[in-house]
Amino acid sequence: MKKYLSGLVLGIVLIFTLAACGSSDSDASGDGGKLAELKEAGKVTIGFANEKPYAYEEDGELKGEAVAIAKEVFKNLGIEEVEGQLADFSQLIPGLQAGKFDVATAGMAITPERCENADFGEPEIKYGEGLIVEKGNPHNINSYKDIADNPDITVSVMSGATEIDFLQQEGVSEDQISEAPDIPATFSAVESGRAQATTGTEMTIKMALESSDTDALEFVEGFEQPDIEGVPSYGAAVFHPDNDDLREAYNEELQKLKDNGEIAGLIEPFGFSEESNVITEDITTEDLCQG
Repeated sequence: MKKYLSGLVLGIVLIFTLAACGSSDSDASGDGGKLAELKEAGKVTIGFANEKPYAYEEDGELKGEAVAIAKEVFKNLGIEEVEGQLADFSQLIPGLQAGKFDVATAGMAITPERCENADFGEPEIKYGEGLIVEKGNPHNINSYKDIADNPDITVSVMSGATEIDFLQQEGVSEDQISEAPDIPATFSAVESGRAQATTGTEMTIKMALESSDTDALEFVEGFEQPDIEGVPSYGAAVFHPDNDDLREAYNEELQKLKDNGEIAGLIEPFGFSEESNVITEDITTEDLCQG
């Protein structure tokens, strides 16, 4: 009886040992992470907010500086097809967390608060701020401090934008800031008199104004950039915290584009310049996430 039990125990141990070995072999060759999944599918889905000139859809084609960089990176990773998933800017990180897309590509600024909820790739470009006011600038608004100094001024800002924090850092009170879902809605607020100004990244609002059908607004050419932490902003792709393999591979290919001087050629067709928007300083996402 003891001999039988010993043999039975030995057999059970052997079965579990073989099963464990088989499981290990399967894991090593099967589940290669998010990058392997995308390579097998040959397609990546990116979230974007339809914000020119960063990431937007035009004539059925996904365009923009952030899209151009992402497409080049993913092509070099062996992923040729890029599919866009439109979302409000404020819903890009929640959408990423919910698995609605694989990466958010919208020139999103890296901030400590956003770093708590998602993982950013390394910085791709840098950019400043801009201001849109009523034609003729009747309230003489040339800086965020001008808004702070006049409690009768309301500024409309896209929900989730870093400008909300920038304004508050410059002394603008919360009751002077109204939020809107997108750039056209902020323009509408100024045109209707519900707000006296709107702000956003310089290229975004300048291009939005150029393509809008209005002569009631103007871009403030002499806008004084706020001297605060976070300006200039550094934009990057955003990844789900569980997809380290994808983010690390993306960063490696992005660094090659930087080293080869290819970034300028990718972003210049969208109005950006090597002098103003290509990152030359030694700054990392880790630095920016720490504030």
